[in-house]
Amino acid sequence: MSESLSLDSFQEAAARTVNPALSNEMLLLDAAAGLAEEAGEVLGHVRKHIMQGRVLDRAAVTRELGDALWCLAMAARALGISLSDVARANEEKLRERHPTGFQRSDHESG
Repeated sequence: MSESLSLDSFQEAAARTVNPALSNEMLLLDAAAGLAEEAGEVLGHVRKHIMQGRVLDRAAVTRELGDALWCLAMAARALGISLSDVARANEEKLRERHPTGFQRSDHESG
């Protein structure tokens, strides 16, 4: 098994591949648009698997998720936010929303 990589280490390593001519504003636009595009590519693999009965190509999905992660990391970077701060804020939001973990009754109508 490979060595784990911290979110912030990934973000820093991924930043080496950013076009240096891009302003932060253009990087943000590129990364946000790319995030939507890559999410669509993940969805395409999952849809074909579920709706068309194709074998799920886990390697391809892994690559697309990696591309989405790159876009997320660069969008955060353009805003001066670390990936660990993004993860921490999301974890706090989820803990507030589901303090004892997800319960089906949390989403059932009364």
